[in-house]
Amino acid sequence: MKQISIDIETYSSVNLAKAGVYRYTASDDFELLLFSYSIDEGPVKVIDLTQGETIPQEIINVLSDQTVIKSAFNAQFERVCLSAFLGTHLKPQGWHCSMVWSATLGLPLSLKTVGIVLGLDKQKIEEGKNLVRYFCTPCKPTQTNHGRTRNLPYHNPAKWQLFKQYNRRDVEVEVEINQKLARFPVQESEWHNYWLDQEINDRGIMLDQQLVTNAINCDQSFRQKYLDEAHDLTGLDNPNSPTQLKEWLHDQGVDIPSLAKADVASALKSTTGDVRKVLLLRQQLSKSSVKKYTAMQTALCPDGRVHGLLQFYGANRTGRWAGRLVQVQNLPRNSMPDLKEARQLIRSNNQDILGLLYDSVPDVLSQLIRTAFIPKPGCQFYVADFSAVEARVIAWLSQEQWRQDVFEKNGDIYCESASQMFHVPVVKHGINGHLRQKGKIAELALGYGGSVGALKAMGALNMGVKEEELQPLVDMWRQASPNIVQFWWDVDKAAMDCIKQHLDTETHGICFKYRSGCFFIFLPSGRRICYAKPKIGTNRFGNESITYEGIGPTKKWERLETYGAKLVENIVQATSRDLLANAMQNLNKAGYAIVMHIHDEVVIKAPKGTSLEKIEGIMATIPNWAKGLKLNAAGFISDFYKKD
Repeated sequence: MKQISIDIETYSSVNLAKAGVYRYTASDDFELLLFSYSIDEGPVKVIDLTQGETIPQEIINVLSDQTVIKSAFNAQFERVCLSAFLGTHLKPQGWHCSMVWSATLGLPLSLKTVGIVLGLDKQKIEEGKNLVRYFCTPCKPTQTNHGRTRNLPYHNPAKWQLFKQYNRRDVEVEVEINQKLARFPVQESEWHNYWLDQEINDRGIMLDQQLVTNAINCDQSFRQKYLDEAHDLTGLDNPNSPTQLKEWLHDQGVDIPSLAKADVASALKSTTGDVRKVLLLRQQLSKSSVKKYTAMQTALCPDGRVHGLLQFYGANRTGRWAGRLVQVQNLPRNSMPDLKEARQLIRSNNQDILGLLYDSVPDVLSQLIRTAFIPKPGCQFYVADFSAVEARVIAWLSQEQWRQDVFEKNGDIYCESASQMFHVPVVKHGINGHLRQKGKIAELALGYGGSVGALKAMGALNMGVKEEELQPLVDMWRQASPNIVQFWWDVDKAAMDCIKQHLDTETHGICFKYRSGCFFIFLPSGRRICYAKPKIGTNRFGNESITYEGIGPTKKWERLETYGAKLVENIVQATSRDLLANAMQNLNKAGYAIVMHIHDEVVIKAPKGTSLEKIEGIMATIPNWAKGLKLNAAGFISDFYKKD
């Protein structure tokens, strides 16, 4: 036996989508219902555990045998569920995930959609979703079903037989996907990255349960207080209702497009009296500070940790990680100077003092979300992240030497960019320091071909930049960074030539290849980015453009458009991701326990007294494929997670 493809069906009263597979399997009523498997792409066998059938010992032995590949679509689910069923931790090594394999080729993260896109002979059974809902989740007790809370096979034998067919078909589809993708195998180094990702998810991260519980209670108390105040001011039955509140505002002579954050903030600039008070209360009520605390509670496992917060290859173009459950990739920032003191007030449930000290309790709760993650007793968090990694990568790839020189000295890229643009020295909090903000906006908005629209989207107008200054800013930035601009055009030409002629092309050490209806960009690391079914089309300006098939903004499979600067963005972000993966592998080999990572930042749980400098040094180690890159990492030590 070289490989076994697996699909399982399970039952648990825990909501899988909200709580995650680790909490799902920790439920007392978790049960394995069906186990289907195919050995070396042979016939599929279905084992019905509800009817007393058992998994052969040979197959059980294989599940922990790292020399035999265990393959499943979203293999984390199968591995974690089978670990719970067997009562032993199945290590990720030796497990392959065909969902990850699909993602490496730019395909969707859904078995059904992948099957459709690939045009498989066998497709996922349509009734599957209803069957899963019927047999795998609790049902509502009714008079018709005699008050039961769960559907068992004997309640509907015909449905159960169809469910077994559904389970069998999922393995058949998974096997066929593997056969279709066989010509483009996943690099072994990526499977090692996947296994490390699974180890991090298995390890989990501790929660300060007292803080989480008190934060939720505090939010409820202050929400009620704000509602009561708004009710007294407006007389409305539900002052939190957008319809009722907009009507009340209209009666007060204030017409507002919507009660969205931006519109409320705009209206506050010109309102006074009770209207202003009501809008301020609306701001407090609309904050979603408590939702992540609730998500933490829902996903909390019996070991006091949350697991499964990261999705490997969640961004299937660049290969970056995505957040799951608590969505750690978009946690609110914290800027409070007295973060520790505010945190202690919540932990001690001192709501009266909290209300006296802070104008906005929801804002305090929002800023404290990160601090709910804590290390185990005797340890601290050692947090290290890359400094301006995307700016460093694009400077390295485009060979923009003055930028490389800045990073060599660990200088301030925003100051130096402003200096290059305005031809005067710019020092943070010093000479011409007011220009640094313009340099920062330009750096963040313009690196990937952005223009006036990108500056506006970045909030340039709200930061004091005038409308008439926007285009000159774009022009000055591009003049100051000619190699980056040329990089966009060189990538655009190389990609166009490759797709048109089906020939290999190269620029800036990056290879472009057309293979079997796919366009590949080979990164410096050796990893590839894939664009399915590429074509040369015509854009809205009447110029030639590159199109390909992928998941669009509507989450549907559709034809998308790209261009040189956008491809550069993918290349830079994917390379930055590879640097992070390399750093995590090095940290793991050195014995550091990574519990979480966010964007370009790694969170390590380690005993007090561990050397932060050593961690920073490992993080900033340049891989062999990135010689000449000016990489730097900086970190801090804390008793709870935060943004330093």
